[in-house]
Amino acid sequence: MMNGQFRRRRAFALAGTLLALPSAGTAWSQTAPPFAQLLNQTRDAPHVAILEADVARARGIAGQARARPNPSISLYAENFVGDLTGNARDQQQTTLQIDQPFELGGKRSARIAAGEAGIAAATARSRHGRLVYATELAQAYARVEIADRRIGLAEDEVEEATADLKVARALVGAGKEARLRQVHAETELNTLEAELETAHAQQTAALARLSALAGVSTAFTGIAESLLDRLDARTVTGPIDPMQTTIVRVAEAEREAVARAVTVQQRLATPNVVGQFGVRQLRAASGPAIVAGFSVPLPLFDRNRGNIAAAQADLQGAEARAAAARLDAEAGTRAALALVQAADRRATAADRAMRTANEGYRLARIAYEAGKAPLIELLAARHNLGAARGVILDAAIARLDARAGLARLQGLTITGEPVQ
Repeated sequence: MMNGQFRRRRAFALAGTLLALPSAGTAWSQTAPPFAQLLNQTRDAPHVAILEADVARARGIAGQARARPNPSISLYAENFVGDLTGNARDQQQTTLQIDQPFELGGKRSARIAAGEAGIAAATARSRHGRLVYATELAQAYARVEIADRRIGLAEDEVEEATADLKVARALVGAGKEARLRQVHAETELNTLEAELETAHAQQTAALARLSALAGVSTAFTGIAESLLDRLDARTVTGPIDPMQTTIVRVAEAEREAVARAVTVQQRLATPNVVGQFGVRQLRAASGPAIVAGFSVPLPLFDRNRGNIAAAQADLQGAEARAAAARLDAEAGTRAALALVQAADRRATAADRAMRTANEGYRLARIAYEAGKAPLIELLAARHNLGAARGVILDAAIARLDARAGLARLQGLTITGEPVQ
């Protein structure tokens, strides 16, 4: 009656064996490897590359923050055209001048500190993004297994409905059942066959989703291990510090980066000094003359007040987001632990319901074959069994999601590996 389960176990065992063979052909090359290995192979996946690009951008900005202002060079010529009567030609002069801006008020150090804070914020976002990606990949991996189990359950139900139809036909032929009962059994079988086709379509969609997340252009044809079975071995969660979760670290790092940006805008209000140094050549003189000076802009109209106010508003928003993240982390940690406990209890209850429904269907079938129960009771018992099987899968999905959420708060993958 549970042939689908045996088929699934053989499929997982075969996939694992093939993955261990280095000289196997391309027929098995599309099987997704065990989850930990698959996650390790996704370093070049587009979802991960996006996170790497964000960190690389922050590093580029931080590197640029260390740059000093460039000097400028000027060449001036005077009295080289115009009225050349008298001694005007002798007054011709040429000046080569270099202007070097000097930043005052700690502008460069503020930029460097803001750049370093930007790298820290991008790194925190990258780690959080990797955790989210690992969670999504685990859920997609498990959805393939769920789809495969739905196929197995649908095959079991089709097999059971086919056997029931044979019994119904025999009873109708013997005159012990009305022709209508056989029609009911045939309708039930057709419905279950349609559900089997739907399960196959869901498996195709789940494999496509897993392949897209893993950055594989050719869709996987199966998976090599069962994540749901690994959940049966309960791991020791230990205490979870909500303030160490990645969502809080991201919010705090972004708050620090915004605070550094406020300092940058405040320092920009201090005017810079431009030093000037040049050499002037007089036509009538025997040698060059040295010229030097400096210029300072007068902050009469632009004191950068608008940018400072905008940066301070950004800081207020960042502080509010950090406070909200801390509250969310505390609530999320409590909720995650509660969901894991509830999911484990739900799985245990579903197992008990499954055993009861399985026994009920067995007894109903014996009674129907003996002519002691009508077909409707057999159909009802099989419906109850199908519903119990669905509850088993729903409980497995809830258990997976709860464990994945808890692992993300711990900074781990669902299989227990740390995410850097």
